[in-house]
Amino acid sequence: MPNKPGFKREITLLQIVIIGIVGAIGTGVLFSAAGMAGDAGPGSLLAWVIGAIMYASVGYTYMELSSTYPEAGGPTRYSLYTHGRFTNLINSFADLVWYLFIPPIEALAVVEGFSYFFPSLMAASGAPTIMGSLLGVLLLLLFVPFNYFGTKVFGQSTAILGIVKLLFYLAVAFGLILIFFRPSNFVAYHGFIPFGMYGVFLAIPLAMFAFGGIRVIPDYAEEVKDKKILPKAIMLTVIGQTIIYILFSIAFIGGIKWSNLNLAVGDWAGLGKLVGNPFIIFASGFSSHPLLVLTLIVGLLGPFVTGYIYLGGGSRILFAMGRSGIVNKSLKSLHEVHNIPYLSLIVFAVIGAFVAFIAAPLPNIYSLITDAVVGGYIGFATNPVAMIVSRMQGVTKNRMKFGNIIAPMAFASASLIVFWSGWPSVPYAVLMMTGAVILFSYLFKIKENISNSVWYILYIAFLLAMTAIGSVGELNVIPFGISTLLVLVGSVVVFYPLGIRSGLAKPFSAKGITTLT
Repeated sequence: MPNKPGFKREITLLQIVIIGIVGAIGTGVLFSAAGMAGDAGPGSLLAWVIGAIMYASVGYTYMELSSTYPEAGGPTRYSLYTHGRFTNLINSFADLVWYLFIPPIEALAVVEGFSYFFPSLMAASGAPTIMGSLLGVLLLLLFVPFNYFGTKVFGQSTAILGIVKLLFYLAVAFGLILIFFRPSNFVAYHGFIPFGMYGVFLAIPLAMFAFGGIRVIPDYAEEVKDKKILPKAIMLTVIGQTIIYILFSIAFIGGIKWSNLNLAVGDWAGLGKLVGNPFIIFASGFSSHPLLVLTLIVGLLGPFVTGYIYLGGGSRILFAMGRSGIVNKSLKSLHEVHNIPYLSLIVFAVIGAFVAFIAAPLPNIYSLITDAVVGGYIGFATNPVAMIVSRMQGVTKNRMKFGNIIAPMAFASASLIVFWSGWPSVPYAVLMMTGAVILFSYLFKIKENISNSVWYILYIAFLLAMTAIGSVGELNVIPFGISTLLVLVGSVVVFYPLGIRSGLAKPFSAKGITTLT
């Protein structure tokens, strides 16, 4: 009887680092620079730095957990081993909400780049037209071949395209700095932090959306040549992303010429309302044809590469859920020739194409979906807890130093990111997660370890309530500083230790559930 196909270990350190960095540098760096400046002015630089520190703490937990469980879609499985199936069910759909919608978001960002040449692709509101959505569907389907023909092809093609992409991005950033840089923009208009630290903190969730690249690295843990490279790859990815994001933020703020943007001088808030790719708007306003060409290439190539990387990472999330018995087990099937989760890839592509299509006839629904990616941050929160529980279970490999200090920092960071994302992003994400959990727990009869998941359910309810009554919420009852402090204290003092106490004494294992321990 022939052996079942398994993953091939073909991804090198260079390739996985490029996958992490260029997988993150897509619409985030292009659109977050303007959105963050709209919230914080030049203080967005500080938001990037704080965001990098917070995300590094989350990345630290991935370093240890990916070494302990180096498997495909690993972050969607860590909580299975430490808290059982029901916590893992919730965690899995938190991750899935994020991954499902990034490929169509990136495909439509490419459409927005094409709209410079074909304005009929985008409506005045900033949403795609029917033609724009159809192009988005086509682009999303073009993501599939990059993932279908095996890990080796994926790694090599991404390394080449990724390096080209980075060179174009750096050319745009340095071009803006060398030609149009105005140092006075950083202090002349209401100071470096015109909206105070409130604005800086509001800008951080946009930074965190851009920092998502490290999440993809452990998704490919079962396909790297040597699992020992995973911690190094995560660290290098965080450093590389941070440098590029700060560089682009400096280029954006320093290159602002208010009259070219049809904004009043010093109208920082207006930057967050720009319709279209802000860097293309910049280059067009300066009538710099070489820079405009570079910016247009970045606006097309950047989101395209990010989109197909996340389609591949997302297919491994669905594959991991198949292993856990959360979705149909056929989704854990691997292609006999190319050794990739082909059914999961096809399902992901079909859903992504549908989401891209409904962006035109139902732009409000599409807005809801883009808000709901905050669900990924809710998924982050299980990692620090799982890291400590894994240590207590005695299964940890490559135990990192200072883990008992950094784990609560990572948990607090994940909590604050969710809270600062505000209303209605958090309720949208929770609503989608809740519906999926109820449906799939019924379909697949998932009832094990419910008591071990109570802490996580209460934690999500706590964040939802704080988002509603805090200054970033619907009711705005509690001032920003106090509500932020309440989320910080409640998360670290109550839910973090509760999550650890709710862990299993031994790693979860059950008949019919694939485990790699």
